[in-house]
Amino acid sequence: MTILELIEQGAARLTEAKVAFGHGTNNAFDEAAWLTLWRLNMPLDALDDVAQQSVAPDQAGQVQALIEQRITTRKPAAYLTQEAWLQGVSFYVDERVIVPRSFIAEVLADGSIDHWLSDQTHRVLDLCTGNGSLAILAAMAYPDVVVDGVDISTDALEVAKINVARHGLDPRISLIQSDGLAAVQGPYDLILCNPPYVNAQSMQALPAEYRAEPELALASGEDGMDFTRALFSAIRAEPDRYMTEDAVLILEIGNERPNFERAFPGLPAVWLDTSSGADQLLLLTRDALLLDPAA
Repeated sequence: MTILELIEQGAARLTEAKVAFGHGTNNAFDEAAWLTLWRLNMPLDALDDVAQQSVAPDQAGQVQALIEQRITTRKPAAYLTQEAWLQGVSFYVDERVIVPRSFIAEVLADGSIDHWLSDQTHRVLDLCTGNGSLAILAAMAYPDVVVDGVDISTDALEVAKINVARHGLDPRISLIQSDGLAAVQGPYDLILCNPPYVNAQSMQALPAEYRAEPELALASGEDGMDFTRALFSAIRAEPDRYMTEDAVLILEIGNERPNFERAFPGLPAVWLDTSSGADQLLLLTRDALLLDPAA
């Protein structure tokens, strides 16, 4: 059996089992390729070069066992490999954190928010940092900044610590345990936040792969906006503590734009383009947050 045939076999099993994707891949073939190449200790971008290479029966058995583990446990592949990728950068993950997939990574990489920043942008906050991936990508994108990675979960911060050390960014990234902004002391020039935002009805309908992730990082009340309400209220109560005069907040709200707009009618948000359209990610200036009474 060749590697390509083994991948196609695995993809067929994943399709038959009706597993859910969305944690690094969006289809059965790519998921099977990821698991197959990882199990064979091959680079994930090596498929074109090794597709016709033969696989020994014992190696094929190991791959098939991993595919079956993916099916029976319904765990995201990233939990099985303990690795996830954002913008080509590798991160350690395990069940203590959600699998990183934020669209904020795209705007950090493509520079589309750079015109909102300046040479005075120095302090960055990554709120709800999880495994630390956005804090790390921000530090990579802007070599002159320092970043505070903040999370309520001490378990998540332990994972983030692994990744910060892995990428050699300990001197520039500080990790802080905090319930929202409670233990944070700015002011910051740029705030990144991929918070919990899934509404209660959507939480009930999530596939098993998503329910394998920490609920704390996903659920946010009936309409998904509880965390965001608290965040906006905290900033409005003490703006000088959290945001400099020209600061901006980049906020991810997933598929919850209708709930966001109902919760904060008239809020002058700038919706940012991503690979999934212009409904998932928004930018707010400090002035926008302070001027709008509905925020």
